[in-house]
Amino acid sequence: MADLLTLGELLIDLTQTHVDERQVRHFAANPGGAPANVAVAAARLGASAGFIGKVGRDTFGRDLRAVLVRDGVDVTGLYETAECLTTQAVVSVAPSGERSFSFYRSPGADTLLTAEEAVRALSPLPKLLHFGSVSLTADPVRTATLEAADYARAHGVLISYDPNYRANLWPDETTALTWMKVPLEKTDVLKLSDEELPLLTGTDDPVAGTAALAALGIRLILVTLGSKGTFYRLGDAVGSVPGVRVRVADTNGAGDTFHGALLSRLVARPDGPLNALEAPELEEMLRFANRAAALTCSRSGAIPAMPTLAEVAAFAD
Repeated sequence: MADLLTLGELLIDLTQTHVDERQVRHFAANPGGAPANVAVAAARLGASAGFIGKVGRDTFGRDLRAVLVRDGVDVTGLYETAECLTTQAVVSVAPSGERSFSFYRSPGADTLLTAEEAVRALSPLPKLLHFGSVSLTADPVRTATLEAADYARAHGVLISYDPNYRANLWPDETTALTWMKVPLEKTDVLKLSDEELPLLTGTDDPVAGTAALAALGIRLILVTLGSKGTFYRLGDAVGSVPGVRVRVADTNGAGDTFHGALLSRLVARPDGPLNALEAPELEEMLRFANRAAALTCSRSGAIPAMPTLAEVAAFAD
């Protein structure tokens, strides 16, 4: 039984490693996909985590399943399809470490998850269900995601949502924002970046923006600020926790590591993920999550770069 289930895309990140003397880009086939990243990050940090999604009946699909199993992620809810291949994302990396994405997903296996499959995989019920907005870009996975969230919420499961905006997966920004906003009223824990905050709220002021989101009933809101750390709103309490400085190799997976680290701490609370949670305890969790994300930034790849609990503890010393 997993305390944390994540739902969505599990794919191959073809991540740029270097450009050779002939100006040819070289890539490594890394396992990735934001919700899968979150599950692995949480599992490596001690949480009982599982994943719900779909891969192709191909070499990449088999490899991805093996990656999750090796990291102790429950794959009961990982389905296979012969209808199309495992989704791929080409991740190009700038000298600063910033990423750009191109997706091979028309369709990709992750988009074929059905509502019946998603809801079936919620048994036994977790404490928390997490998903992102990439699952809202196409059906049937869009319907599967929203129906799974409704089912989980109706049965007392907390909902975590990451509206991670990938412009090239949407026909236009208006369509993207329409669907990205749909889960907000179902959400208990929201993680978004400082670039996504103005998209969803119309303001880049974290105090005003998170207040507007909290009015929808969201109990905990986290705005990641890159190297500057994290802004949070917990009910009426707001604050920020500074980031951790490291030499950046690749930022891919850093936000997912951060969120997986935080969720691993939330589901470990004996009173429940959010019950009686107050700002001092939350800030300690965020310091832990920032350290985990910094370690990921210091290495290349998404899942391969994610730290273990021992590594985060040693990094804090």
